[in-house]
Parts: sequence; C-alpha cells; structure tokens
Amino acid sequence: MTVDSTRKQVHLAAHFPGVNNTTVWSDPAAGSHIDFSSFQQFAQTAERAKFDFLFLAEGLRLREQNGQIYDLDVVGRPDTFAILAAIAAVTDHLGLAGTINSTFNEPVEVARQFASLDHLSGGRAAWNVVTSWDEFTGENFRRGGYLAKDDRYLRAKEFLQVAGELWDSWRDDDIVADKDTGQFLTRPDAGEFAHSGIQFDIAGQFSTPRGPQGRPVIFQAGDSEEGREFAAAQADAIFSRHSTLTAGQEFYADVKGRLAAHGRHRDDLLILPAATFVIGDTDADAAELAHEVRLAQVSGQTAIKFLEQMWNRDLSDHDPDGPLPSIDPIPGENTVAKGRASVRIHRDPRDVAAEWRALAEAKGLSSRELIIEVTGRQSFVGSPQTVATTINEFVQSDASDGFILVPHITPGGLDRLADEVVPLLQEAGVYRDEYEGTTLRDNLGLSRVAQLH
Repeated sequence: MTVDSTRKQVHLAAHFPGVNNTTVWSDPAAGSHIDFSSFQQFAQTAERAKFDFLFLAEGLRLREQNGQIYDLDVVGRPDTFAILAAIAAVTDHLGLAGTINSTFNEPVEVARQFASLDHLSGGRAAWNVVTSWDEFTGENFRRGGYLAKDDRYLRAKEFLQVAGELWDSWRDDDIVADKDTGQFLTRPDAGEFAHSGIQFDIAGQFSTPRGPQGRPVIFQAGDSEEGREFAAAQADAIFSRHSTLTAGQEFYADVKGRLAAHGRHRDDLLILPAATFVIGDTDADAAELAHEVRLAQVSGQTAIKFLEQMWNRDLSDHDPDGPLPSIDPIPGENTVAKGRASVRIHRDPRDVAAEWRALAEAKGLSSRELIIEVTGRQSFVGSPQTVATTINEFVQSDASDGFILVPHITPGGLDRLADEVVPLLQEAGVYRDEYEGTTLRDNLGLSRVAQLH
C-alpha cells in the first residue's frame, strides 16, 4: 500500500465495552469480562489490525434499578490499571487508554499510576479524564456527591493541571549515569512540587520520573459547553458520541474552531466518535444481522428497564410487546435507576413520553420496538466494502478523525473488521500498514509533550 498524502489518514481504536448495554450477553460467543484471556484476545486482534489504542471505560459503582443490581450491564470488572498493565505485557504497539475519574481520586496517585503505565508500556499510556455526576456513585467515597456540575469541571481542570505539574517536576536529565561507576544518580531536586489552589493544596516530591511520552495522551469525553472548552484547552483527543455525518461535522467544526483561542492548531486535537458496526457478506445480509443484533440487545426485559428509567416508576408488570404505558412519567429526581447516565433527562419526561407515543402510533410500534427505535446504536452496517467506504467518507469530510469501534460481542467482535475492512482502507491509501513509531503519541501524530520548565 502507498499512503495517499493528499488525504487524511484514518485512526481506529477499539473499545472493550464494560459500562453499557451494547454487548449481546446471551450470544454463545460472548466471553468473560473478568478473565484476562478475553482482554488479551481483544487487544491482540486490535494490534494485528494496527489500531491506535484499546480503550477501557470504568464504573465506580454497580448500577441499581428498583433497588436491585442492574444486571443488564457488566456486573463488576477488574481494576483498569491492572488490566492495562497486563495488556502492556502481551502487546508491543497498541496504546492503552483508561477512564479514570477526577472527582473521587487524588492527583498524586493518578499521576503516579499513569507515569508508571507509560514506563511499563514503553510510552503507550492514555488517560480519559472524566467527572462523576451522581451522589449514588459518590457514596462509595469520602466526598460522596458533594460537587455541583460547574465545580466538577473546576476540579477536573485543576486535577489535570496538578497532574501535569507532577509529571513535569522531573526534567528529562534528572536521572544520569555516573561516568565512573555506571550507577544511575538522581538530582536532589528531582520531583519537587508545590501546588496551592482551590481544590488542591499539596507539596512534596513526586516519586516517578517522566514517562517516554513526557505526558500520557489526554482524552476527554464530555459534550457539554464546559466539556468542549475543556477539551479544546487541554485534551489530545475527544471520545465523542456524534457518529452521524451531519452531527459529526457540526461537532468537529465547533471543537476544532475553539483551538486557536488556546494557542493550539487543528491537528493538536483528534476527534474520535464511538461507533458500533455490523458486517455481513452483502449489505442485505448485514441489515438482516443488524436487526437480529438489536433484538438481542433490547430484550423485553431490557425494554422495561429503559421505560422505567424514563417513567421513573416500577413497570415490571408492563407487557413489552404491548403499547407504551398509558400513565404518565413521574417528573423530578429519578429514584428508580441509580448510576445510569441515561436517566439524566434535561427535558420534562412527560414531553418525551408524548413524543414516544406519537412515534409508536405513527409506526405501529410496541414498547420494545419503540425502545429499539429510539436507542439505535448501529453506526456502520454493510458489507466490508460498504463499511470501509463509509468510515473513510466520515474522515475525509471532517466528521471525525477516525473512530473508536465498539463491537457487540467480546472478545471476538473485532475479527471480521480487522480481517476484511482494514485491508480495504489500506488499499485505499488511508490507513497504515505498520505503526509509525514506538509511542502512542507517535502513532496518533501528536508531538511528545515538551518539558515546561
């Protein structure tokens, strides 16, 4: 393959789904989300396909609905840092991106963990910086639920600032070898730091030298005004939810347009939406399979769970194959579902229910069919050629810089895309044959973060 220098290069990454209802748990091919063999197989497939990185989400508390564990999602998974460190040992180039919360952690601890991961992996660490929105999750921690929305972003910004100060407290020449003995020596002031701010007032000596990348790659996933501005100011990449062409182009133009105000260039920030996919031998085969996948993803039980989150009441006796509930939702704080972002409805749920009823009546949809309609998750459906063409179209038309792909089956859900779609992108000259460098920053086309002293 000859790289086409006149066209943007496609970036691909893989999301091992965890906190979600995307995975078809009932499929016999669905593997464990605890056994390391699942993570290893998934990661090695992504690396075989020359993906930029593997992405792990994380939930800090098990979800509940009607006072019971919400068992339609992953119920427990090993610690993100432990998984990523283990994957580092069985891969050579794949980036290792983990979601770590800035609301309920401390900068020294997180900065040390990411610096360690960057060293252990040879420069492949990435941090998806997120905040936590609900008191339910916060009950697991000393600072349970104490931050308002604006304060969460203030803490996140200062958290990231402090982490950067900790990484930069080591100069690149702080560890040198004695010319006579060959022993490594550390400068006396290496790692010294002091920070006094609204959220953090700390001083001391940071214990871990700068990693091969200078700093880990920083991801951000928020879509609010605050989140977009935070990303434009400090992130290297955005984990976006805009996976349609028009919405993607609007989001892309908006965020890229904010960079100049922060002294940054358009190429300093990558926009990588999450995207699901269903591949068939033909487009018709893929469409049929996609329908089967959606039916499996939204069982009758799952449909009831979604309805309860909107209606904010127990609907366990409701028939999912019948019409929508005739009673109205209960407005106000959701007391049925705990720990799900989807319950944060910014509109009156009674208005949403009215829209759903109108849609169901117009299309003759049952409750389950309506939920399938309004929670569609399939971004790319088609033959390998169709999927490859569509992915490339999004990138070339500035709807994204690539995609973080979310399969509906793990650990084998990437296989067909890796074996049949990636070669077509390579043939088109828009996707690598080999990794460009040794670090994640190299492969994303991002520069190593310079020393700030």
